[in-house]
This record gives sequence, C-alpha cells and structure tokens, in this order.
Amino acid sequence: MSSLFTKILNQEIPAEILWQDDHHFAILDINPNNPGHLLVIPKKEVGYIFDLSDDEYQALFLVIKKISKKLLEITKAKRIGLVIEGLGIEDHAHVHLIPINNVGELDSLHKIKMSSEEMAEMAEKIKAALNA
Repeated sequence: MSSLFTKILNQEIPAEILWQDDHHFAILDINPNNPGHLLVIPKKEVGYIFDLSDDEYQALFLVIKKISKKLLEITKAKRIGLVIEGLGIEDHAHVHLIPINNVGELDSLHKIKMSSEEMAEMAEKIKAALNA
C-alpha cells in the first residue's frame, strides 16, 4: 500500500508540491512550527531514514542543503532547523526544515496557525525561489 507521501506525489491526496527532482520532493507542512516549515521527502518509500543507501542519504542531504539556503533567504529566519523524528509517518522517511529564530521553535508542541491564504502565499514564494 502506498504511503501518505506517495499518495501526495501521485496526486491522490491534495497537496502542493513546492519542488521536485527525479528522487525527492518538498511540500509545506500542514501543521507548521513557523512560516515556511516544509518537508523534504525521498520519492522512494523507505520507512527509516537510515535505511537509505549511502548514495541516497547523501543525495537527500545535498537537496536539504540547497533548499535550506533558499528557505533562509525567503523567511529571513536566523537559522533553518532540521528535524528527523521518524515516528509521525513511519512508513516514509522525511525531513522537516523549519525556519527558526528562538530556542524551542523546533519543539513538536510549538505550532502556529496560518490561514489558507498565508499558506498559499508562502508556497508561491518558496516555489519561485526553488524553481528559479
């Protein structure tokens, strides 16, 4: 059975894909810690990030580095935090990139409310930067 993220990739579940290449894609987190919080996801369904091959792991982190630089420019945050918890959606590895300005903003209990308009605006900014 396909994972949630594979269903998103196959457009079986609505979500806006911000960026993709042959092996990865990025989407906004629907329950963000801060504006710009996104997920970078390998297209290959692997349940545990450390089960990726060395080449897949390295490629994923090079993509994360590229996206993080653009996300930092867009959000003007102090840093881009990285979270790999592996428990929320256990059947498909993914990495959270979270713009942060203060200690504690990576905490899973730190959530903000964004309107659909704010989410759409942020998505457009990120897409423009990543696909430029």
